[in-house]
Amino acid sequence: MTETQPQSQPQPQTPSSAPAPLHWKLVIDAADPHAQADFWSATLGYLVEDHSALVERLLGFGAVPPEVTVESHGRRAWRDAAAVRHPDDPYDKDSGTGLGRRLLFQRVPEPKTVKNRLHIDVHTGDRPREAEVARLTGLGASVLREVKEQGGEWVVMADPEGNEFCVH
Repeated sequence: MTETQPQSQPQPQTPSSAPAPLHWKLVIDAADPHAQADFWSATLGYLVEDHSALVERLLGFGAVPPEVTVESHGRRAWRDAAAVRHPDDPYDKDSGTGLGRRLLFQRVPEPKTVKNRLHIDVHTGDRPREAEVARLTGLGASVLREVKEQGGEWVVMADPEGNEFCVH
């Protein structure tokens, strides 16, 4: 018979003992990464990342074949990936990659089939929710349902590829 050892609980961290914050991005599967990047750039007021200098450099070295690239916004881009970043956040000038808040869209062969396990909440600030929903619908989003609960009100929408998000 073995004795059960008590499970150790995580200890709260003080500012001096806390590790540096981790850099992260939200990666979203997509059928058309560039169209999704354009939609979310317009939705959030983010910038579509420009990786053309890196793409051209790698093409010039022969490190990547031309078929892994496309033209997007008048410049070379990765065929299977596109990203958007917050305009105030830092980015790597050599690669165009954002170093802060960003969304990366990666091409996948299968379509979306079930509800998201993770979604984006868009907060309208001082703008009326109805006006923002109308603007997003004009960009290609669709309204799935309006929610009115004791805890608040929001609109559940879907982006052009069916990924759910909420407008608060």
